[in-house]
Amino acid sequence: MAFLVIFVVSSLEGLLWRTILVFLQKSKCQFCNLFIVTYMTVTGISHCTRFLFLSVFQSIFCSSYQEVIEDITKRTGAGMAKFICKEVETVNDYDEYCHYVAGLVGLGLSKLFHASGMEDLAPDYLSNSMGLFLQKTNIIRDYLEDINEIPKSRMFWPREIWNKYVDKLEDLKYVENSVKAVQCLNDMVSNALIHVEDCLIYMSALKDPAIFRSCAIPQIMAIGTLALCYNNLEVFRGAVKMQRGLTARVIDQTRTMSDVYVNFLRFSSMLKSKVHENDPNAALTHKRIEAIQKACTSSGVLSKTGCDISKRRHQNNSIMIMVIVLLLFISFAVLFRK
Repeated sequence: MAFLVIFVVSSLEGLLWRTILVFLQKSKCQFCNLFIVTYMTVTGISHCTRFLFLSVFQSIFCSSYQEVIEDITKRTGAGMAKFICKEVETVNDYDEYCHYVAGLVGLGLSKLFHASGMEDLAPDYLSNSMGLFLQKTNIIRDYLEDINEIPKSRMFWPREIWNKYVDKLEDLKYVENSVKAVQCLNDMVSNALIHVEDCLIYMSALKDPAIFRSCAIPQIMAIGTLALCYNNLEVFRGAVKMQRGLTARVIDQTRTMSDVYVNFLRFSSMLKSKVHENDPNAALTHKRIEAIQKACTSSGVLSKTGCDISKRRHQNNSIMIMVIVLLLFISFAVLFRK
């Protein structure tokens, strides 16, 4: 039935487009509607889809939600426009850019969680860190894709960092600069780690299970991705991603803050094992990793989780022994049969 309705509506696109114009004039959220329509027009989405999207947007979201979305959309648009002609020169520029494209999303989500009545309103600096940690991870991981973008490279790594190692950002991808490239990469990862403690504080305050998981899983994926990227030349040669099995396990097993602490402790330990003492930023990296691990261990929940993990390992060992015995029994049966 839904497909039939969409088919009928799509055949009347001209009429619907005029209806949208009237809809926009009467809307209380003019900027959001105009922004969505403009965006969809640029991306080539049909008039029918635009109409359906706007109708759903207005009918589902109450005014308090619409106000949050409108405010964040305005601020994000203004911030992104600022960086159309502005390069990311300093670390402050880097933080500002990440704030506009991701930190504001964190602020907006926190306000939506609060408007739903399911969460307390988180401080802006914590919400901002949630967004910055994810965005910086993506920027680090996607270096090669961004630098090879056609017709023009997308350059988000701050000059203040990469200029310590090479003359041009694109020079990092060349084989002759491999040592400097890895040092620069490690510098970028160390910069991203500064947001982890804020992220842990933010997540520890969440109360609703669904909201918690929607926030925690991406953050665990981010620290895991940084652990893989650190000291890894493959960032400049191809894609570096967590294995699907590990990703599935994180998604399936992340239920409580205990799970978050365990994963952050595990991935930070993995990262720590990759730090070479001759790296220019080794001391800073160690300092930030130690701060993360202290935040995890001082939470008071790791001992209980550790017991649970030990029990699971014991169960897994028992199962493994049973499987081995079964395989041996089958092998002997086949041999005797011959």
